[in-house]
Amino acid sequence: MIPIKIESAWQGTSDCRSCQIRNLVLFSELEESDFEFIHAPIDDLNFSAGEQVYREGSSALGIFTVRQGMLKIVRVSQDGRERIVRVLRAGDVAGLEALANQHYDTDAYALTDVKVCRIPLSVMDSLASNSPKIHKSLMIKWQKTLRDADDWLADLNFGSAKQRLARFVLKMRDDSDPTLTTMFPREDMGAMLDLTLETISREITKLLNSGALTQLDKRGRQYRIDRPDLLATD
Repeated sequence: MIPIKIESAWQGTSDCRSCQIRNLVLFSELEESDFEFIHAPIDDLNFSAGEQVYREGSSALGIFTVRQGMLKIVRVSQDGRERIVRVLRAGDVAGLEALANQHYDTDAYALTDVKVCRIPLSVMDSLASNSPKIHKSLMIKWQKTLRDADDWLADLNFGSAKQRLARFVLKMRDDSDPTLTTMFPREDMGAMLDLTLETISREITKLLNSGALTQLDKRGRQYRIDRPDLLATD
């Protein structure tokens, strides 16, 4: 069970009606009459960068929609190695597999400070049973989750080290400002790109020296893309 450190900021369905990202997530399909099927509170939770949101194999308390920030979804291989299978942004849904088997199939961590909505499984079951639009929306989201996971791994695990890192930089661009991109700890990047820490560091240095990127913070997380042409992978 996930300990909740933040008091719920939502008191039911009224806030779902006015949520700023409602049009991006599952409740975009809700009509006014559908809100009567939401009987449990939907929790508005904050997690700091690095905090675990849910654990693989744990009993599911609900599914999560990302309101702000980014989550990394991690799967541990049989030999104990961690692989990041995708990164979720505002409007994405995490933990959909819990609707089928009542537990989580992956680990989820806050990649940055994040705000999420945790929707109880009982709410989703009620909506799926009583609202055809929600049922269809769930199926579309599930299909998109599988496709995104496949695309993420395909794009970032093939080609040279330079090509993998360039694709990663482009994928992590800010939605509102594509000249900005986010990186994260080298260990995570190595696990995602299947590259050594030394290789990751070397390729980032090359991008900085070439003028493709400018580092914007001391920790090496935020960068500006100055020469997108130098990130071309074709």
